Amino acid sequence: MSATVRAVTEAPVDPRRTRRRLDALTLGLFTVALGTNIPTPLLLVYRRTLGLSDADLTAVFGCYAVGLVAALTVSGAASDRFGRRALVLPFAVLAGLVSLLFVPAVTHLPLLYAGRLLQGVVSGVVFSVANAWLQDLAGPGGQQSAATRGAVSTSLGFAVAPAMSGVLAQYGPAPTTLPYLVHVAVLVVGLGALLTVPETVTVRHPGRLMTLGLPPEARRPFWAVLAPTAVGVFAFPTVAATLLPLLVVPGGVGVAYAGVIAGLALAASAAAARVGRRAERGAAPLGMLVCAAGTALGVLAIVARAQPLLVPASLLMGAGAGLCLTAGLTLTARLAPPHTRGAMNSAFYAFAYAGFGTPLLLAWLGGRLGTVPVVSVFAAVPLGIAAWLWRELRTRRG
Repeated sequence: MSATVRAVTEAPVDPRRTRRRLDALTLGLFTVALGTNIPTPLLLVYRRTLGLSDADLTAVFGCYAVGLVAALTVSGAASDRFGRRALVLPFAVLAGLVSLLFVPAVTHLPLLYAGRLLQGVVSGVVFSVANAWLQDLAGPGGQQSAATRGAVSTSLGFAVAPAMSGVLAQYGPAPTTLPYLVHVAVLVVGLGALLTVPETVTVRHPGRLMTLGLPPEARRPFWAVLAPTAVGVFAFPTVAATLLPLLVVPGGVGVAYAGVIAGLALAASAAAARVGRRAERGAAPLGMLVCAAGTALGVLAIVARAQPLLVPASLLMGAGAGLCLTAGLTLTARLAPPHTRGAMNSAFYAFAYAGFGTPLLLAWLGGRLGTVPVVSVFAAVPLGIAAWLWRELRTRRG
């Protein structure tokens, strides 16, 4: 038998116990996600205190991506082999230690790089493995619910963090310390919840760790449907949170405002994730259409220098991303056998997180070809993906 591991979910003899465990894991996932975006609006502060250049900011984002990709290549398959709990718990603890590492980073650039690199590692491990853990606990009949829980808790953590850190940094004491201490306090609660969740992988055998975990029957739908859907998960809200404010308000925006814009985009993602549960197979193409509408509104905001348009543009781009995330996690759960569930979640997140590089790519192309033409072409990309997904999903339904 070629299976390297078998994930066994306890029979839901007591539905209330199963729900409590799902709730605990959802809370734990939220508290880890909360730490990931705390530095985002604070980059404006770091830029001032450390004298960061555009190249330095690019390197900060690059560190996160490097850590993320490195973790995703092994974390899913490692959880299939060693267990979900064995990976999520220590890396959730690491999330708190990383937040504390950021406190002295305000005057030490190497610590800022190290913190973002380690945040990428934590994200790559916890988000992919915790979603596989949710799917294990939910059982065959609860896969869509597990996908919604994973999407909402992650998006909500992403949404609360920049709004919280932006407001605390602008109006509270110790702007580069207090947001991280708040995260550590919340994370302690999440760790307590995670300790109550049992392991679901009970049979472990040697196997490859660096693998996408795509069984033969899942490869065609993964590349045709899941990978294109993943494009919409982070590319659009990241552009809304980081690039659009700079393009619309060339003089720059305040730390609190930057945090609120990022928070709105990601809050819309969390809200739309629940709607996506009802949209079934139409969630992915619908999400892409909503992303296209938001990006088009962003282009209008750039041309007109209309700062008020940032809010509806961010809401639409975030909502489209939430629909794509729920659709992607639901399909991942359906395609993945239990023994490759962790690796396949990692594969989906690897494609999704590639979207974090979109603002850098658009900024680079905009400097050479012009901002408005480049962002206008970018707005057409989700329209093409929506048409492709609609055709693919209609064919499969038929």
